[in-house]
Amino acid sequence: MVASTHWLASAVGMSVLEAGGNAFDAAAAAGFTLQVVEPHLNGPGGDAPIIGHRAADGHTFVVCGQGTAPAAATTGAFGDLGLDVVPGTGHLAAVVPGAFGAWLDLLARYGTLPLADVLSPAIGYARDGYPLVPAAARTIATVERLFAEHWPTSAAVYLPGGSAPAAGARFTNPDLAATYTRVLAEAAAAGSDRLAQIEAARRAFYEGFVAEAMTDFVRTPVLDSSGEAHAGLLSGDDLAGWRATEEPTAFVDFAGVEVHKTAAWGQGPVLLQQLRLLEALGVADADLGSADLVHTALEVADLAFADREAWYGDPAAGDVPLTALLSREYAAERARLVGPQASDGLRPGSPDGREPRLAALFGTPTGGVWPGRYEAPGTAGAGTGEPTRGPDPEVRASGETRGDTCHVDVVDRWGNLVSATPSGGWLQSSPVVPGLGFGLPTRAQMFWLEPGLPSSLAPGRRPRTTLSPGLVLRDGGGFAFGTPGGDQQDQWTIPFLLHHLIGGLDLQAAIDAPGWHSTHVPSSFHPRTSTRRGVEAESRLGADVLADLARRGHAVHDAGPWSLGRVSAAGVRPDGLLHAAANPRGMQGYAAGR
Repeated sequence: MVASTHWLASAVGMSVLEAGGNAFDAAAAAGFTLQVVEPHLNGPGGDAPIIGHRAADGHTFVVCGQGTAPAAATTGAFGDLGLDVVPGTGHLAAVVPGAFGAWLDLLARYGTLPLADVLSPAIGYARDGYPLVPAAARTIATVERLFAEHWPTSAAVYLPGGSAPAAGARFTNPDLAATYTRVLAEAAAAGSDRLAQIEAARRAFYEGFVAEAMTDFVRTPVLDSSGEAHAGLLSGDDLAGWRATEEPTAFVDFAGVEVHKTAAWGQGPVLLQQLRLLEALGVADADLGSADLVHTALEVADLAFADREAWYGDPAAGDVPLTALLSREYAAERARLVGPQASDGLRPGSPDGREPRLAALFGTPTGGVWPGRYEAPGTAGAGTGEPTRGPDPEVRASGETRGDTCHVDVVDRWGNLVSATPSGGWLQSSPVVPGLGFGLPTRAQMFWLEPGLPSSLAPGRRPRTTLSPGLVLRDGGGFAFGTPGGDQQDQWTIPFLLHHLIGGLDLQAAIDAPGWHSTHVPSSFHPRTSTRRGVEAESRLGADVLADLARRGHAVHDAGPWSLGRVSAAGVRPDGLLHAAANPRGMQGYAAGR
């Protein structure tokens, strides 16, 4: 079974499974297809964290497809340019593109099919066309002037005939099709061995003609969100020296299962912290549709995300106290801060007795509480990160964007599981590299330029991303799950997991359950603002629940009946049957199986 954020990706994944491929083959094929059919949500030059589980021996792992900062990317380099933040668009925000290498690494380690079988469906859609989803058409229309006046290479691809395409129009990307066709040709030239072909494809991308085109292009200054034109910092050495890595997952036990996420270079552990806190606060006995439960979940989210701001970053660059952050002892200590009213400010904790530190942007703490940076309800962080509301990205005419993301989950007949959240390389954020048909990632915007923070910019460091695939494992099976949504990814999955694991709803009913999230937590994207005590809630929670939350001091915004989250899931039931589900919100996701 395959569930994803686009029906064509789900169909491609199923075709690979039916051709004899396993979950790892199918996930990669779906992932490459998503790069083509959701170009406003991800691209070949983006990022791709992947979590997998091999059923034969119980091996559970993370493939890190998050590229690193260039060697020349220092705080001093940005200071010399007069910048105190990394622009959200253009060349300066480019890190090493990780998605392509991550999918190849997954195939090499765990796949079974030749690369051509996995990559050909994406090539076909890029060459022959697909119906452009309405959100992509709206995104292109929003940045049409930017493309026409400043990014001609993007205009050549996304403004066919000189204007933005209509929703549903047959859309092609011949340059991308040609790029991947040439990659396959260089792979085939390496001989008949599957692994040799995959390695040859990797070299073509990171050391060969693709790398040459990328590094040549970043030397050309382009307009970015600073309002000025800048060249980039990415070099051929940065590309050639990077490889996707395999790492252990971070996990906690909850409600009789194990929940697995990436380490703290992503925000995944924030979900695990929330589960620990909810467990400490007796969620097993809660009414899942009550104002009490939603209030508690919102307060728990604010605490966990405050810890994200103080402690999360690339573990390779410094000590992240993850064991302490995920311990029941720490959760019990933090749970005592949850009261009957909505809390204020940012309240990071002190795992292992360490003193937390937040960026100076958040001000000086009083009584251990940082004040935060707030905007009026409904405006928090508009246009610069990933979305706080609904399924569509928020995009400014400058190309600054909430970006959004896509997602895919796969389970095969053997019980192998894959969850992946590809993102970045958005069409609206970085101009198309001439001849390649795709742009570079802009994930460096998530670094702080203030030194000494866990997620400060440094050469070779991974930005602390919001991308957060997940796995739930239990005796006799489990399931892959996840959602697009930036800072909201590890909030939108809370009601889903609670309704499934505690409430007993099946995957589809749990996805369909009303959602909510806090906007009090800081945005991961410039200008790092939030809505004071802000809450986005679906109206299906009920007028009484929303009114009760408001009485408790939450600034509640009714986001409509079906607006928050795009969760999908696929896995194995305890009785051995496969099951999958996709999100009705946005009318685009699809689950398929047989």
